[in-house]
Amino acid sequence: MQSQIFELQYALDTFYFLVCGALVMWMAAGFTMLEAGLVRSKNTVEILTKNISLFATACTMYMICGYAIMYDGNLFLSGIAGGETLVNDALIASASNGFDGDSVYSAASDFFFQVVFVATCMSIVSGAVAERMKLWAFLLFAVVMTGFIYPLEGSWTWGEKDVLGLFSLSEMGFSDFAGSGIVHMAGAAAALSGVLLLGARKGKYGLNGEIRAIPGANLPLAALGTLILWMGWFGFNGGSVLKLGDIASANSVAMVFVNTNAAAAGGAIGALLLARAIFGKADLTMLLNGALAGLVAITAEPSTPSVLQATLFGICAGAIVVVSILALDRIKIDDPVGAISVHGVAGLFGLLIVPITNSSASFIGQVVGAVTIFAWVFITSAIVWAIIKAVIGLRISEEHEYEGADIAECGMEAYPEFTH
Repeated sequence: MQSQIFELQYALDTFYFLVCGALVMWMAAGFTMLEAGLVRSKNTVEILTKNISLFATACTMYMICGYAIMYDGNLFLSGIAGGETLVNDALIASASNGFDGDSVYSAASDFFFQVVFVATCMSIVSGAVAERMKLWAFLLFAVVMTGFIYPLEGSWTWGEKDVLGLFSLSEMGFSDFAGSGIVHMAGAAAALSGVLLLGARKGKYGLNGEIRAIPGANLPLAALGTLILWMGWFGFNGGSVLKLGDIASANSVAMVFVNTNAAAAGGAIGALLLARAIFGKADLTMLLNGALAGLVAITAEPSTPSVLQATLFGICAGAIVVVSILALDRIKIDDPVGAISVHGVAGLFGLLIVPITNSSASFIGQVVGAVTIFAWVFITSAIVWAIIKAVIGLRISEEHEYEGADIAECGMEAYPEFTH
């Protein structure tokens, strides 16, 4: 009987992991649609190519070395599937001697769930450097980011290894439930370092410092992308509970889903109201980024707040992201989709509010963790970007930027019937 209970929970938790991983994978579609909607039509094909290519690159690099760096896995050399039967048999045998109810699931399902997080982190970089970066320069960076930079940072946090052998973040009270800092702020740090080396799009800022809006070509597509991301986030945060097969875990999963949704709603409301106060109009792009900011902020700790607290956290994150987007524009940091503000600033906010509802986390630990993640990713990314710039260059030519990256980088157009 004990063995049957174990097998049932093993199957349920494995299935839950896989379904949540599939939801997170669907976020790749959300990022792609959001980015394609917020750029000009002449860059759409390049955006689509870049997002699908980065997902494939992330999955491959994490299989080759990323998983091993982050969790001491040995997937590339021995293969998860090859050892799965022996692992399962050993677990079932131990369960027959007294199963203690701990989380149990297929090692392959764990890898699948982790690898889609890596792709999410890299997707954040894509939007910030859109419309002026060379496709192959971006993909070269993706190889290093997903195979080394992110996995090593992840090994210090979720992998619970000492930071460069010096200190332990977990012992300092650092907590990041599903990755406000580990995934989102890390992606924003890599994006920021690239944007600073890349520079702004031509025509974005005038000679006298004036800011010129560059409207996106397809706002319905951007709205669809946001709603896809909103849905995918239930897998992102819900799957991070790591199990479902008992009453306590099921209740925790339900609370995480409810709080994730509440924070997104709060973020949308906060951004909408502040944008109305500033611009006198309902700004759709700020509304979309507000919802995403609420999602990013609650990701650090979606299990312990009340629903009201989650909503208030989301409202704050939505307001913060509006201010951040405007502030970055003022200092001429050109981010076409607001990725640095949404994932970086809101990600930091999410880390800092964790101790409000989670007594096991400390404010000092959260600050140290945030600084560690940002410094590591920003510095190493800047080095990689600089090397790529020296070797093949980062930016497409001014002529190619004028005619669009679609023709220059991909040799085709997304909407040829509208341009000929």
